[in-house]
Amino acid sequence: MDVTGFQELIAELTEKINGEPLDANLEARLNDEFGPGSPLYEAIFNACIKGTEEGWMCNREAAGIRYGRVLKASDATHGFSVDVVDMDNVIGPHHAHPNGEIDMIMPLTKDAAFDSRPAGWCVYGPGSAHHPTVTQGRALVLYLLPQGAIQFTPAGAN
Repeated sequence: MDVTGFQELIAELTEKINGEPLDANLEARLNDEFGPGSPLYEAIFNACIKGTEEGWMCNREAAGIRYGRVLKASDATHGFSVDVVDMDNVIGPHHAHPNGEIDMIMPLTKDAAFDSRPAGWCVYGPGSAHHPTVTQGRALVLYLLPQGAIQFTPAGAN
């Protein structure tokens, strides 16, 4: 697996959700059709593990979180950027999602949860904000951001 192969996997997913509102219906659909155990979820999960091991994914670190933007928003990914983070029992920096955010949760520790959610998908609508939090172990989290839009909140402002 390399960045090109990873982009092809992501494009397979983003083609299926392109143009859909980022809401509870999309979250339910992602979990039903592409949840843990599905071929696409497992292929992306395995690619994230491999990319992290090889160092082309999660190649930066700050405050105990390994992270990195793997793909910029482009036509190839239907306007979504892709970031992947590696978090182990940590609260991340507060940020807002001007256009929403789709998260693929991949526990590396059996009971690890992202924002209190187990393995699967989580969708935040446009204008939402949070402190991304992993509890009960370690997880990889893939973020799909429409047009790559994310706004980090200045320290102490939230």
